[in-house]
Amino acid sequence: MDLQLAGKNAIVTGGAGGIGSAICTLLAEEGANVVVSDLALERAEAVAEQCRVKGVRAHAIHTDLTSPADCAALVDRTAQLLGSADVLVNNAGLWPTHLVTEIPLDEWHRTIDVNLTAVFLTCQRFVALNVAQKRKAKILNVTSQAAFNGSTTGHAHYAAAKAGVVTFTISLSREVASKGINVNALALGMVATAMNRDVLAADRAYYEKRIQIGRIAQPDEVARFAVFLVSGAADYFTGATYDATGGMMSR
Repeated sequence: MDLQLAGKNAIVTGGAGGIGSAICTLLAEEGANVVVSDLALERAEAVAEQCRVKGVRAHAIHTDLTSPADCAALVDRTAQLLGSADVLVNNAGLWPTHLVTEIPLDEWHRTIDVNLTAVFLTCQRFVALNVAQKRKAKILNVTSQAAFNGSTTGHAHYAAAKAGVVTFTISLSREVASKGINVNALALGMVATAMNRDVLAADRAYYEKRIQIGRIAQPDEVARFAVFLVSGAADYFTGATYDATGGMMSR
């Protein structure tokens, strides 16, 4: 299948992490140029180099997603480096652990800023750029099954932010579909990444028994679906949240 991504220019936030790096690599394999956005610049540069090896242009950009200026600058810098920004994947996320009665206010704000407000700010700039240029584009916002099921293990602030991503995605899609911009979300279950390595090491069985398939996903498994959703092969899909949970969430 031709995903029609060759020559497209993509931004991936959290691009240095497990899922983000897998998305970047697969985009590059399909011929897309990639901006790897992350707070960890050295690791982002390593991912960008992996993409360049595949024959595409790739750049690493240090981005603090708690900074509105950085969120806007990410889109603008991409357009400067690559000429346009055709794909935006809001993948970055924080997953801190505290019971509601123990969540520090600064942790609440940071979790909402990274998991929800940054999604709004990057989408806002990305949409403005493409509407002004009259270009078709794709947005994918990564959310979680916790957006629908809530948290069971002390991540209420994370779940709240991810629920906001779902309804924001729906609302934005209605505003920009007529402009040729598709906006979808991908709800993940448990994926084996550095973010949850300690949790899985402590009680992997707890999470596996909630998954119909009976195992934790690998980053490349969900990345393949993500890449499809921002491709030309998915032009008819917008305003939806797709589940990638191995059956943890059945709807």
